[in-house]
Amino acid sequence: MRARCPASSANLGPGFDALALALSLYVEVDVSPSEELSILSAGEGAEYATDANHLAARVVRDVCGHDRVTIKIHSEIPVGRGLGSSAALAAATAAACGDPDPLAVAARFDGHPENAAASVLGGLVAATIVGGAPVAERLPLDQELAFVLLVPDRELSTATARSVLPSSVSLDDAVSNLGRMGLLIAGLADRFRLHAAAGEDRLHQPVRAGMFPEADGLMLSLREAGATVTCWSGAGPSLLAICTSLPTAAHVRDRGETALDESGIAGTALLVEADLGGLVSEES
Repeated sequence: MRARCPASSANLGPGFDALALALSLYVEVDVSPSEELSILSAGEGAEYATDANHLAARVVRDVCGHDRVTIKIHSEIPVGRGLGSSAALAAATAAACGDPDPLAVAARFDGHPENAAASVLGGLVAATIVGGAPVAERLPLDQELAFVLLVPDRELSTATARSVLPSSVSLDDAVSNLGRMGLLIAGLADRFRLHAAAGEDRLHQPVRAGMFPEADGLMLSLREAGATVTCWSGAGPSLLAICTSLPTAAHVRDRGETALDESGIAGTALLVEADLGGLVSEES
């Protein structure tokens, strides 16, 4: 069985641990019977050990009860960059094993139902855990929106990024984020209603700034080039720019490449679209 899932950008500024958007970078997984475990990995993440501790192998054992399989992985999703690579890989692997609920499997292994939901459902999603299980819904998304990713050549693990978060937040900060998340959802449904303030956040980006001090300057460059909203992608260090047209996004992408170079940061600027299909599986 073969399955493919898109990358995801979670949080989107104020939607911390609640919103995510599927993007047009993909991981494809093929699982077939074998006498023993074999993992063949190409593309992003191919440098990691392909042994029994590999995420795909752990998902296979969970779904199938054994790992006597050959797993072929090809990924376009950078690892450790805030683009939901683990959730996408877990969901694709579960689907390639024939699991009827790859969203639940991916959310359990990755710990982020919003990333898992975006990779499985596609588009813009809201997701959370209810009664111990992930619950997710697609939200309206204006298909004229285009997106730019700045992807530095440096990793930032989610665990490390979460370690700096406070255990409580002020009422003012909570209210600010809720209001801006409402604006963001409205603007993503209708690009003509997208407001620059919709990407503002007080819960996670400010306290993570020390882990990527160049982020604020890079996001400013993206906005000056025409992006309406900029934010960290997930836990970072990738940055997301939301643009109201494809020509604008192309200009923002070019400016992003220049901004990375001017900041002395190795990395790449990618022009991507929202993925609306989510998980796709077929017999291999």
